[in-house]
Parts: sequence; structure tokens; C-alpha cells
Amino acid sequence: MSEQNKNTNNSYGADSIQVLEGLEAVRKRPAMYIGDIGVKGLHHLVYEVVDNSIDEALAGHAKNIDVFINPDNSITVRDDGRGIPVAIHAKEGRSALEVVMTVLHAGGKFDKNSYKVSGGLHGVGVSCVNALSSKLTVVVERDGAMYQQEYERGNPLYSVKEVGKSGRTGTTVTFKPDNTIFTVSEYSFDTLSARLRELSFLNRGIRLTLTDLRETDDEGNHPSKVFFSEGGLVEFITYLDGMRQPLIDKPLYTEGERDNVMVEVALQYNTSFNENIHSYVNNINTIEGGTHVAGFRRAITRVFKAYGDKNGFFTKLKFPITGDDFREGLTALISIKVPEPQFEGQTKTKLGNSEVTGIVDSICNDALNNYLEENPNIARQIMQKVVLAATARHAARKAREMVQRKGALSGSGLPGKLADCASKDAAASELFLVEGDSAGGTAKQGRDRNFQAILPLRGKILNVEKAMEHKVYENEEIKNIFTALGIFHNDDKSLNTDKLRYHKVIIMCDADIDGSHISTLILTFFFRQMKELIENGYIYIAQPPLYRVYKAKDFEYCWSENQREEAVRRMSRSENDSSVKIQRYKGLGEMNAEQLWETTMNPNERTLRRVTIESAAEADRVFSMLMGDEVPPRREFIESHAKYAKLDV
Repeated sequence: MSEQNKNTNNSYGADSIQVLEGLEAVRKRPAMYIGDIGVKGLHHLVYEVVDNSIDEALAGHAKNIDVFINPDNSITVRDDGRGIPVAIHAKEGRSALEVVMTVLHAGGKFDKNSYKVSGGLHGVGVSCVNALSSKLTVVVERDGAMYQQEYERGNPLYSVKEVGKSGRTGTTVTFKPDNTIFTVSEYSFDTLSARLRELSFLNRGIRLTLTDLRETDDEGNHPSKVFFSEGGLVEFITYLDGMRQPLIDKPLYTEGERDNVMVEVALQYNTSFNENIHSYVNNINTIEGGTHVAGFRRAITRVFKAYGDKNGFFTKLKFPITGDDFREGLTALISIKVPEPQFEGQTKTKLGNSEVTGIVDSICNDALNNYLEENPNIARQIMQKVVLAATARHAARKAREMVQRKGALSGSGLPGKLADCASKDAAASELFLVEGDSAGGTAKQGRDRNFQAILPLRGKILNVEKAMEHKVYENEEIKNIFTALGIFHNDDKSLNTDKLRYHKVIIMCDADIDGSHISTLILTFFFRQMKELIENGYIYIAQPPLYRVYKAKDFEYCWSENQREEAVRRMSRSENDSSVKIQRYKGLGEMNAEQLWETTMNPNERTLRRVTIESAAEADRVFSMLMGDEVPPRREFIESHAKYAKLDV
């Protein structure tokens, strides 16, 4: 039989090999280029375009970047840079603008003479945005003229053409994400705000403006925010630590440049029990850390330990000091600019340049030594904090060992309240953390025992934001979560997930104020103690319905006020038809087992919200604000968001 005939029988032959040209590869496998095709990927398109404008600003050619969310959820990004070149590219035989917009790995960021450093999604950039947009229009103003080109799904509709005269310079990109690719289409003003705020802190002196053209206030104005920072990382760390009690008067800041690597570091000690180090390379949030973080940690440990030993702060301790002890209550920002960054790790957000470790270490070493010598009173406060951290760590280790001895590691059994599932396949298994014994009982009756496990939680779990680590491990509900999941912390505080028993951990709480509070407590616990589970996509929040609208034998479940109103209209024969009834579910216990299964637990019908971390720095700030000791910032947050709340009576 010939190879051609074999292929008709689903065999693997030469004509099975597809060659994707141009931007086809991006459209075929979009998640490979932007992470996913949901909320995160949708917003990443904006960041890629903004990063191009940031590159212009870093090169000294732009000061203002304006971002607009248009009424149709398209995005416009405008800068006052030099404008993308429009002349004919010698090698490609077409406008350089068209090359930048349609060819992967094309642009000025690959020419060291154009941009010393650049951010962006590892060189993919605006051409990737073009490929994933149903329509994109770019307007360039330079050399006294205005040029334009339009594209559909990455394909040019016409050659670059001059459309007018202009006395300014810059580039304006307007794009509409392709709804045949993305699962969501609505942009979040708050999500974009968080990233633009972050960029303003990381790139002081650049003005970024975000305007939402979808909404207007009573005076006809559109919601708008301006992000501008003169203090850079110092202002950033003050913003992040504004919800905590500082231990030192003002942040320590240092900067330096060696071997074309620019380093900026700001740090602040506070009275909390958490370590919060946020790192960036060319404005990319390196959530997995890397060599720059390793250099910073090495300097902190070496300098502080030498100072403590020299001045006798650790003589009474009966156990050795570790690097973790120097970082408890530390908030730090590390931002470096590298001409040729090498990224590694699962999400390509871990810096791998080996030379950076020594550079960051050296710059921080000098600054820290000078700071401690010049500020002996502050140095004493920090050392006292370190001693307390070491003592607490020693107590936490004993508490942690107790949990592990009683848990899955020793084979002594699972929590008594846990109704486990039959499956031993972690990838197929789900654990529901359910508020209260009553709802837990209903969930146990309604679940699919083959792959769904239920762990009822009694009341509100410990607020880990305000608790020392050994108190966390002594809390009964938290011990049950650790034991049920089958995971534990190593001595270096890293999470050991080798024996994780469920790949879906689902928080299922009542749809009321108490339920929201309990959900927040549980999320705080996961963020502070098991962040890796969130980063790996294992944490979800269940979405129980708010209403059941019914009339005779007809009924509909509703998850929002709009759905409820629509359901009532559909079932009503007239505006005054009151045989239509509404049941409000204020608690999970108000649903019977069958209702809970078909609305909230059935994988074929339910809606789960996966918990993700868009910005670790912003998430850190919000958790400390909502769950920390400082009341005024929390009150301000509640008042500013009161317009989104609804009275529940």
C-alpha cells in the first residue's frame, strides 16, 4: 500500500506534517505565546503593546503612555515616542512597520543600538497581539506625516499608507481580541490599573493613563486614573507596606550598574511574620525568582549574620540562625535591567543569567554594610526581630513535625471529618472545603464518591495574616487541611507537594457576608502558606446559585440579579403574574443534596473560578490590607467599593 493510501487510514505520513507560516502558529497554539486564552491571556495582550511603549520610554524617547478601554472592549494604546519606522525594510522589501506587526521576533528590541534593554513577552510582542486580534489598526506619526495600516487576524488589509500630516510623533495601536480564540471578552479596569501602577513604579518619570470609555459618571466623565512616580521603588514599597506597621523609619534604597546590568533594590522591615520579595527583570515580574533574587538573599544573610555575630545578638540562641530568620517581616523589591535576559522555569519567569547573582550580591553587600553601620538603633531593632523570628521558627518546626507525624506521612490516617473519595488518582480527585457541618453533610450526600472528597470546616479558620507560624500549625482546622492534602513544608519553608492527594481544591462557602469572610480567610491561608498550589492552578472557588426561580414544575437557577430578572420575565405571563416564586439561597444548607450537586458540584453543569495571581505584589498588598491590623486602610477600601455592594435582607 502506498504512503498516500496509508494516510487515508489515519496513519502518520509525510503529508501529516503541517508547516505553519507567519502568524498561523500563534493562532493555532495561542496559549504557548500568551499563557492562556482566558482572563490572563486577554489582559496580556494589553501588556505586550504597552511594553513596546515602555521600551521607547526607557530609551529616552517617550514620556506619556495612554491606554483606553473602548466601548466595544477593544483597546487603544498611544505613546509619544519616535513612532515605528515606516520606510521599506531592505531585506523584507516592505514597510518596516508591516514587518514589526506581522513577523514574530521582529523589532527594535533585537538591535542593541535601538534599545539597550527591553521587556515584553520574550520577543514575541505586538505581532502576537496582531495575530490574536480580529482587527488591529496602527497609526504612526513621524517625520511630519501620519501613516496607517489595518489588519484582520494578523493579515494586512493594505500596504502602509500616508493618511495625513502631523506635528507630533508616536505610535497608536487599537486592537479587538478575536472572540473565536478567547473565552472571555471583557477587560477589567482594576486588573489593568494594577499593572500600569506597577509599571509606573518600576519606571519612574513615565506617565501612564488608563481611561474606561465604557462608563460615564453623572457629569458625563469617564473613569480615569493617572499613574506617575518620581520615587520609583521607594514609593512602590511604601505603597505595598502601607497596611503594615513599619519597623524602620523609611525604606532602604540602593542602585548600581555593573557589566551593563542595572540594579535597583528597596527594602523595608515591618512587624508582620511574612517574607515578601517581589522581583522584576526588564519590567517582567519574575514570580519564580532566579539569580537576582539569589544574589539579594545571599547578601542579606551574609551581612546581617556577620553583624549579629560581631555584636553578640545571637549568643543566647541554642540553635543556629538561618537565612529565613533574616527575611521574616521583610518586604523587598528587586528590579534589574539586563540586555540579554535568559529565562527558565515552567512559566518562563525565572531569571537564569548566572552572572547576575554576583552583581546583585555585590551591590547589596555594600549598601547593607553601610546602612547597618550608620544606623545602629535600627540595626538593633532588626536583629531583635531576627532573634524572635528564629525562636518562632524553632517552635513552628516542632508544631509542624507534630502535624506531619499525625498526618498522611506517617500513615496514621486522615482527619476524622474528611469524607474521602475512592479514587487514588490525584489528577482526577477533588477536595471540597465546605463551610460548616450542616453544609458539609449535604455535600457528602450530594457528591460523586468516586472522585469528590468533602472536608467540613468549623466556623472561621485562623487568620494567618496576624498569627505566628507555630500558631498556624497548632490550629485544628488548618492541621486538618494539611493532613487531608498530604503535603507539608520542608525545613527551608518550601512546600513539598510530592504526595498532594487532590489536584482540585475547591472552596465552597455560603453566598453571604460570613461566607465571603470565610473564603477570604481560607484564601489568605493558601496565599501565605501554600502559594505554590495557587500558582500551579489547584485552588478553585465554587459558585453556588443565589436564586431558584420557579413556577409550577418549571424552575431555573440564577447566579446574578440580571439572570433572576430574566428568569422572572420568561416565566411571567404578564407583568402582574405573581405565581412566579423566588427562593433566595443564603446558605449551602438551604439546598438539598440533589440541588447542590446539579448546580455547584456536577462537573458537567457547575462553574468554578480558578484562583490565579495576576500580580503577586498587588495580591500581597490586598491581603495585608483586608486581613491585617491596620483599620483605616481597610475602612477606606470598604467605603471606596461600597457602590458595588448590595443590601441583603
